[in-house]
Amino acid sequence: MSIAQQDTTAVAPHGFEVSFTSGLQRYSTRHGDLELTSVFQPVFSLSHMRAVGYEGLLRAHDSLDRPVSPLDVFGQAARIGDVLQVDRLAQSLHLENFKALGAEREWLFLNVHPGALTDPYLAAALLANLRRLGLPPRRIVLEVLEQRADDLERLADAVRHFRERGFLIALDDFGAGHSNVERVWQLNPDIVKLDRSLLAPGAIRPQGSSILPGLVSLLHEAGKLVLIEGIETESEALLALACDADFVQGFYFGRPSALVTDAGASTAVIAGLTERNRALTEMREKRDASRLAPYVRAFERAAERLAAGEPLDEVCWNFLSLDDAARCFLLDDNGRQSERNVVLRADRAVQMSRFLPLSDAKGASWLRRPYFRAAIREPQRVQVTRPYLSINEATLCVTLSIATRIGERIAVLCGDIDWHHESEESTSPHAMI
Repeated sequence: MSIAQQDTTAVAPHGFEVSFTSGLQRYSTRHGDLELTSVFQPVFSLSHMRAVGYEGLLRAHDSLDRPVSPLDVFGQAARIGDVLQVDRLAQSLHLENFKALGAEREWLFLNVHPGALTDPYLAAALLANLRRLGLPPRRIVLEVLEQRADDLERLADAVRHFRERGFLIALDDFGAGHSNVERVWQLNPDIVKLDRSLLAPGAIRPQGSSILPGLVSLLHEAGKLVLIEGIETESEALLALACDADFVQGFYFGRPSALVTDAGASTAVIAGLTERNRALTEMREKRDASRLAPYVRAFERAAERLAAGEPLDEVCWNFLSLDDAARCFLLDDNGRQSERNVVLRADRAVQMSRFLPLSDAKGASWLRRPYFRAAIREPQRVQVTRPYLSINEATLCVTLSIATRIGERIAVLCGDIDWHHESEESTSPHAMI
């Protein structure tokens, strides 16, 4: 804000009071015995390494200046049928205070009750407020709150109307309550905000860290930008970075405040995370290469012997004698498996018994599998997959594959390796990403 702006006498809109915090013009209003005002939590782009938006959040104090939770404010409003009025009041406060921030290009993320979108009067009031403040709709991200909508089709029509006006739409709290994949298809948001309940298990347990990147990838393929909210620790921040989220929000990056975020400090935090992620990725890749090296050597030797005419169940012994080797199998050039899996360890019979209907893979087609397609593209070279869920025993595995010539035909030799989460990997929030 310029000095000239600070010296200008502020005229508060009807029902609002104006004050100054650290030289910044700030609006508040009263609702019953509560004083309401706004704070803003920054939303960061990990790629741009800066704040690209601010979410408006309600703050309330009672007559004794004691803080009152926004949940309590809206809960009480819902009990007396006043929730849309409070929602509109919060919107107006956030718009006034956001304008006073002087942000020139950032978005305002505005939480909106579904009823406020479908009510023509409230929708018109929002548009009128924007015109008065000179804020174009493209600066506003409407967050559709995670609540049951009585008429989802009507809500979808309202969302489409706002998007046509230039607003961006965010689906809030995806993964919690009523926000799910169906709502993504029906509301077609520009941004999906992932609830922190999806984040926390991945930062704590390695098994969970492989789920989040898949979800982010799915949403990206659906044409949605992804924001992960509620990030509070470095482990959670690293997981968000590793799974390729577009935006992040949470106490780790910036707490709600009446002021704009310190650009230099936030850039330094994200730059540090990026470097930490790079170092962790390099360390993991080196560890995985070392871990796989004996399997690759044994597998290459098996392929050489197979090409020389030795039978499958003999050439795989050295590979299968390694601790985590699970099975070998052979595919033709169409991805069909002509023989049963070759398994050496007796203890696998017990493990496989739970998935007995899947144990006989003779005649199965693995044409769609990446390990087959990669081997066919680059014959005579061992291919290594990323960890994935094996259909044989519903456990994580890595598959080695190599296309080789056996007489006059091309065949693809494959070997599965059980992929356990090692103890040192469990300290990495993105061990399996």
